[in-house]
Order: sequence, then structure tokens, then C-alpha cells
Amino acid sequence: MSKQVEFLFDVGSPYSYLAYKQLPKIAAAQGAQIRWTPVLLGGIFQATGNHSPAEVPAKGLHSNIDLQRWARHFGVTFGMNPNFPINTLQLMRGAVGMQMRSETEFHTYLDAVFAAMFGKPQNMGSPEVVASVLADAGIDPALFLTLVNDTAVKEMLKKNTTEAVQRGAFGAPTFFVNGDMYWGQDRLHFVEAALS
Repeated sequence: MSKQVEFLFDVGSPYSYLAYKQLPKIAAAQGAQIRWTPVLLGGIFQATGNHSPAEVPAKGLHSNIDLQRWARHFGVTFGMNPNFPINTLQLMRGAVGMQMRSETEFHTYLDAVFAAMFGKPQNMGSPEVVASVLADAGIDPALFLTLVNDTAVKEMLKKNTTEAVQRGAFGAPTFFVNGDMYWGQDRLHFVEAALS
């Protein structure tokens, strides 16, 4: 059986964005596959009693500095979205829907949405902005609307989120390798060691 790392993420998490930029390099270097698992971070927070760092003023202020440090460390273009936090329910349903359609469409979608969240930040809480970002990426905004209203898509996102909590997840990004959980982009060196 090939090596695998499962990546639980929400596009509204800036630390998930940083992990998204690094994990494919690590997986490729270790000959591992990535299992992509979109989850709703707000649902995880609600179920576990956890909160966004942005909700704690001192922690939120430090997180902005910390994110810039990590972006420089990874050599990643990063800008904190001035519209943060953004309700990502529709965006994460979109991720699930695209994943259910095809791997290619899923990755095109993630590239576009993550870039619009934290690469060149835009207000991804605005349906008009989302439609523009998707259209620019070659994704039909009408398809996105169909997917986010699809019952199977809604149920899959709920299932992913519920199972994440049952497995011990309390935030994003979360990684699983051989049943062991790692939380946070700053644990990627442990993920890499586990894959090696």
C-alpha cells in the first residue's frame, strides 16, 4: 500500500493555506499520496469548543505576525485577508462538489479560492467576487451554485466535518499519517518524518 497523508482543511484558514502550499512538495519528496478532506472549520470549532485565534485580541495580533513569518520561511506569497473572518460554508461546499466531479476541477478550484483568500486577498464573502474569481479560473459560476445547493454535497461536507471531530480534530490544518494526528502547518516536519 502506498504512503498517504490525509489533509483536513478549510479555505478560510490562513494556516491551511500555508500548508496547502507546502504539503504537495513534501508528499512528492516522500513518494506519498495526499488524501484531500475538505471540512468546515466553523463546525469543528462549534463541536469542540475551540475558537479562531482572531477571537482573542492578543492572539489574533500575534497570529498576523506569525503568519508573515511562516510565509517568509516557506517562500510563499501571503496577505492577510482584510475581510477575515469569512464564512466559508459555500466555499467549502464548492470544494466538496468540485472534488466529487473530478480531481482536475477540484485542484483548479482550490488554487483559485486559496489565492483569492490569501495570495491576493479579495472579499470571498461576496457572491459577486466569488463568481468573478471562479470565472477567471475557467469555472462556471452557475456550476458552483448548483453544486453548493446539491444535497449530496451538503451531506458530504457534514460527514467530513463530523468524522474529523470524532477522530480528534479541533482545528485546521490537521493531518493524519498512519492513524496519527498532527495539527498545524508548523508540524509539517513531523508529517514529513512520519512519511519517511
